[in-house]
Amino acid sequence: MSRLSSGSLIAALMGCLLAAQLQQVTAVAQNGNQPTDKTPLQQGDSVGVFYVTKVAGATNDGVAPGEQLCYRCRYGSSPIIMVFARRTGGRVTELVRRIDMAVSSNRRRRLKGLVTIMGENSYDVKKAAGKVATAAEVTHVPVVVAKQLQTGPLNYKLAADAEVTVVVAKDSQVVNTHIFTSEKVDVAAVMNDIERILE
Repeated sequence: MSRLSSGSLIAALMGCLLAAQLQQVTAVAQNGNQPTDKTPLQQGDSVGVFYVTKVAGATNDGVAPGEQLCYRCRYGSSPIIMVFARRTGGRVTELVRRIDMAVSSNRRRRLKGLVTIMGENSYDVKKAAGKVATAAEVTHVPVVVAKQLQTGPLNYKLAADAEVTVVVAKDSQVVNTHIFTSEKVDVAAVMNDIERILE
């Protein structure tokens, strides 16, 4: 009897592990054609605090370029779209431009945006952040560099091989997470999520 119980328990545990792995693979496949080495934030997870240095954008938010702060804290429970990018080519500029336009046209609904650029070298990352802000002509969304320059905020579990991660949140909880390559950013899917969090 004890052997059967142990065997059943092992089988159940193996089944759970297999299901979890399958769920992770499915989530990645649905979110942008790029493998990851971590499980990204899932629906219902909390969006945590993280500190950044503002580089550009959000010209009237009272924060000067070079200032360090937690925009996530500042935004509170407002609906928010956060972009974490290791590469800034491809369709990233278009995504940032569209988010900036959405934030501008949905100020009464308190929509917020934040674009965080990551990389190996502080000088290069800040330069890339400035270029993205200029190319996308952002005026309402801050473009920043995270304190954790290479990884981004550790509590966001950003995959080391993810070029672009988009976290959509409302009431301080994740609604959806997208992972893309810079060339295959699905701008329409992100815009659809913005509509969902504004409902």
